[in-house]
Amino acid sequence: QVQLVESGGGSVQAGGSLRLSCVTSGRTISNYRMGWFRQAPGKEREFAAAISRSGSNTYYADSVKGRFTISRDNAKNTVYLQMNSLKPEDTAVYYCAAGQGYGIYFSTQAYNYWGQGTQVTVSS
Repeated sequence: QVQLVESGGGSVQAGGSLRLSCVTSGRTISNYRMGWFRQAPGKEREFAAAISRSGSNTYYADSVKGRFTISRDNAKNTVYLQMNSLKPEDTAVYYCAAGQGYGIYFSTQAYNYWGQGTQVTVSS
């Protein structure tokens, strides 16, 4: 079992930055692929970014590519999402997720454990 706790959300103006953190406990995260998803009001949860177990491979949704950076520190059991050049359309609850499998990284089905989410609000 893995527990995930996100932090770092908040309210910023367009063009600003935020850094989300996801601290895990229960098992070392080096055994898991990690991902960040987001869900805006009235919309389905969507993929934002993912990182391989070693951190050597990263994946991004087209909507965040070039603005968001996912990273991990396995020694600290922590995953980060650096978000720059934020836009109002980035407003959502952001969820951290851990997956045991391999292959598809952009589907919610590929992840076994989820955090409770942290709110990000970007105003124009």
